[in-house]
Amino acid sequence: MLTAFARAFKTPDLRKKLLFTLGIIVLFRLGQHIPIPGIDYQNVQTCMDLAKGQQGLFGLVNMFSGGALLQITIFALGIMPYITASIILQLLTVVIPRLEALKKEGQAGQGKITQYTRYLTIALAILQGTGVVAAARSGSLFQSCPVGGQIVRNDSIFTTAVMVITMTAGTALIMWLGELVTDRGIGNGMSILMFVSIAAGFPSAMWSIKQQGKIMGGWLEFGLVILCGLAMVGLVVFVEQAQRRIPVQYAKRMIGRRSYGGTSTYIPMKVNQAGVIPVIFASSLLYIPALIVQFSNSKASWATWISQNFVKGDHPIYIATYFLLIVFFAFFYVAISFNPEEVADNMKKYGGFIPGIRAGRPTAEYLSYVLNRITWPGALYLGLIALVPTVALVTLNANQNFPFGGTSILIIVGVGLETVKQIESQLQQRHYEGFLR
Repeated sequence: MLTAFARAFKTPDLRKKLLFTLGIIVLFRLGQHIPIPGIDYQNVQTCMDLAKGQQGLFGLVNMFSGGALLQITIFALGIMPYITASIILQLLTVVIPRLEALKKEGQAGQGKITQYTRYLTIALAILQGTGVVAAARSGSLFQSCPVGGQIVRNDSIFTTAVMVITMTAGTALIMWLGELVTDRGIGNGMSILMFVSIAAGFPSAMWSIKQQGKIMGGWLEFGLVILCGLAMVGLVVFVEQAQRRIPVQYAKRMIGRRSYGGTSTYIPMKVNQAGVIPVIFASSLLYIPALIVQFSNSKASWATWISQNFVKGDHPIYIATYFLLIVFFAFFYVAISFNPEEVADNMKKYGGFIPGIRAGRPTAEYLSYVLNRITWPGALYLGLIALVPTVALVTLNANQNFPFGGTSILIIVGVGLETVKQIESQLQQRHYEGFLR
């Protein structure tokens, strides 16, 4: 990986792209530290110091915003509205025939879906910004802070509207920065900004673990976390690269005086076909009951039961529910993202077949059988990776924002692998010698 970056810096046009991407990252990180109007910055910092990493219900969104959410900056919502909008559009593509038709139209249809994603991102940003402002005004953002209810200086409608508009504009600016990185940088802009947001919290989280450690001044716990992180990175790289290759043979066809086909290829089916989306779904769904209790302030028996079982990450009921939800969403997302019947029809249309399997319905059944078998280890792997912060919470007495958590490590490793592949492909294009030398 370091060799690829060194070679890229030696290539003039790639060096410009890398420097442009680094400039966008600097602007992005700067925006994550600029507070929005109407916020008492001193009270926010006081509450942040008292929280000491215990971010509670807003920990997931705060991680994706690079810590900007709890600091209530112009980039407080981060990339999360865009991620949510992209997932919603991807799910609706299966349900709404118009979106499915747009997806099949190629680049023009994909551009239209991207436009819809932007509109939905703005709508979700307005909704989430309103929720963040309401939580800041009521003191729910920092429940244990004595000045948590004094974060917003003015409760007027005008001030609230300005705060929501500022955060929504920040989300729109993040989208624009991501598209700039995609067009003029090294590509994959949104994922790189997400990578930066998550990686920004690693140094402080690691240092907090060292400070909370009790053996050898905390250095033993610090070293164990480093070793655990390296082992997890190796495991994630191994599983993310693992795939089942189903061989496909294309029969020869005579069109005029030319023969086409007769080639062999394969269908790559990844072990982790769903990526990190099941973990995000399960985490978001588990936040809903606790959010209902928090904003309703109910003292009923059901509210007490939820507070005891679904707020603490080390509770057995929470762990079991979290694991089962991840496995369920892994199968659910794979079922809607990979259609064996469509793949089998396309293969049959172009004269392709799997050796030993008849074309048509038997091919679809075979692909479905292989997909179900390969999804099981992928789903169990996601569940085990996501439970690492819970194990750390019990063994190392760390906070719930363990640096090598399941969601963060999956995204960082996935984006890192994809970025290195893009740089290597661009290097190969520029240094391709051709057949004639």
